[in-house]
Parts: sequence; C-alpha cells; structure tokens
Amino acid sequence: MKNSHPKADEKKSARRIAVEIQNLSKRYKTLQALNHISFNVLEGDFFGFLGPNGAGKTTTISIITGLAHYQQGSVRVFGHDVTSDYRSARKMIGLVPQEFNFDPFLTAEQILTFEAGYFGVPRKEAKIRAEELLEEFDLIEYRTFDFRRLSGGLKRRLLIARALVHRPAILILDEPTAGLDLELRYRLWDFFRKINQSGTTIFLTTHYIEEAEKLCDRIGVIHKGHMVALDDKTKLIKQMSRDLIEIELDQSLTTVPQAFDEFGAELFQDGKFLRIREGSHSLSKLLKTIHAHGFEVLGVDIKRTTLEEVFLELTKKESGVH
Repeated sequence: MKNSHPKADEKKSARRIAVEIQNLSKRYKTLQALNHISFNVLEGDFFGFLGPNGAGKTTTISIITGLAHYQQGSVRVFGHDVTSDYRSARKMIGLVPQEFNFDPFLTAEQILTFEAGYFGVPRKEAKIRAEELLEEFDLIEYRTFDFRRLSGGLKRRLLIARALVHRPAILILDEPTAGLDLELRYRLWDFFRKINQSGTTIFLTTHYIEEAEKLCDRIGVIHKGHMVALDDKTKLIKQMSRDLIEIELDQSLTTVPQAFDEFGAELFQDGKFLRIREGSHSLSKLLKTIHAHGFEVLGVDIKRTTLEEVFLELTKKESGVH
C-alpha cells in the first residue's frame, strides 16, 4: 500500500463546500418539518441523506433547489444563496425528483434538448448533449417516443438524463431507484459511482438502506426534522457497532460456564453455540478459555453491524423507543 501523498491530502482538505445548511427551520402551519438543522456536503462527496417517511428529507431537497421557502437559517450551493442568488445556485444542481414531471407531449429527445436550453446551453450544444445522454442511458431507440409511451424504467432513466444535461456540479437524487427491477438498479448504481468518481457531487435520499451502504461515503440521518447523526459511513457504523460473534462448539451446554461470564457470553441453538458482543481482542481470549475447558471450536461466524441496524437504532432512540 502506498503512503498518502501530502499534495493529495492538501487537495482533499481544500475541497469546496457544495451544500452549506445552517440553522435551517421550516414550518407548515402546525407541522415543524425542519428544526434548526445544520450540515455541510463537500465537493466530491457521495452523501446519503436518510430518514423515515416524513422525516424532512424531501422538504430539505425542495429548499436546496428553491422549490420551497423557509422561515429561518441559510442554504448555499457552492457559495450561492438559494434565495438571493437563486439562478446561480440552481444552475449548479441537477435534480432527479421522486415523481415524473415531464411534458407528456414532448419526445425524449425534446425533453433533454429543452431542459438544456432552460439552463442557457446553446441549441447546437444541447442537441449534442442530448444525443450523448440518450446513448448513455440506452434511450436512442426511444428518442421519438413521448412520455406516455415510455415504461416506468425508461421514464426513470430519462429523469436522470434530464438532470445531467446541463452538466451540474451536484446531482440530487430523491429516491432514484424506487420501483425499479434489480438489474436496472445495479446498472444505475454503477453509473452513479462512475460520475461521482469523475468529480460530480451526489446527494442521495433513499428508502433502500443497502443502496446508501453500497454507494455513500458520508451519511446524514434526519428524524422528525432533527439531524440525529452526521459522519463518514464507516465511522458511524463503528461508533454504533454491535458486532456479534457466534462460536459453534463440539458439544451442547446446558448453562454458560462461570469462566465465560466476563465475556457476556450467551447460549443459543440448544447450547451448541456461544454468542458474544465484544471485539476481536475478547474473541481471542474467549477461544483460549474454551480450549482450556476441554471444548473444541467447530466454527466462528462474525456478524458485522450494518448501516440498516445503525439507522434503526438512531431513529428508535430519537423516537424514545427502547
């Protein structure tokens, strides 16, 4: 493994702030949708914004993209205020919404060309970009189809292509693979990874925790309008780690021997297995203790904490569920 290069570290630390949210609050009559939330997304991040239904995810996205007003705080996109400098901020963003919102009478090619024009791309260049994206998303044979003739999967691909046609610095994906079959979902994952690696910042909301776990490097969790976690994915999982270590023995036990008490070991599957919730250092000591008491170990299985388990734990705590 090569050592980290000082210049590479400097470049990483010098990344611009792509999205800056400070003390943001939003209220709908009696509902406090966002309650003084603050967080940053850095340039080049693949940021996962997670939360249960009604947590405030879509409201936050609507504010970032200038589609909703807010009562308190500030939101900037690459330094541009989303209210006072709306046009500059919006130009930096490609938005893939949850719902299809195409003009039903335009063809796929026209949808892409007109979208580029909205952002000031000259018509000749817009047609070139539309062609490239139709190729990229396997939509060439459907270029003359209007929205009503496209399947759900094709519509979803066209939504993503439309969001990219003006070459935004940040792509906001609001449940981008909802309802898609596994093959298309995996193909889109590969595409999102590719454009993120090429420098596009991605802001993702998703109901598929597996999606965030596989794609994102930083995670924010929102619940009932409050930010309950914000960290690198690996640090967040490690911080809330509840790794289980399961040890299969060569004989069944009726009770846990007293010598194993210090490990917090418990029996399951008719006493053929021991389970502990400690780190690898405890495992080594436990294995020595097992051998010292005349037992043989037939197998060891380590079940790592997943992002889904962390997410459920965080939202459960915030809800006061124990």
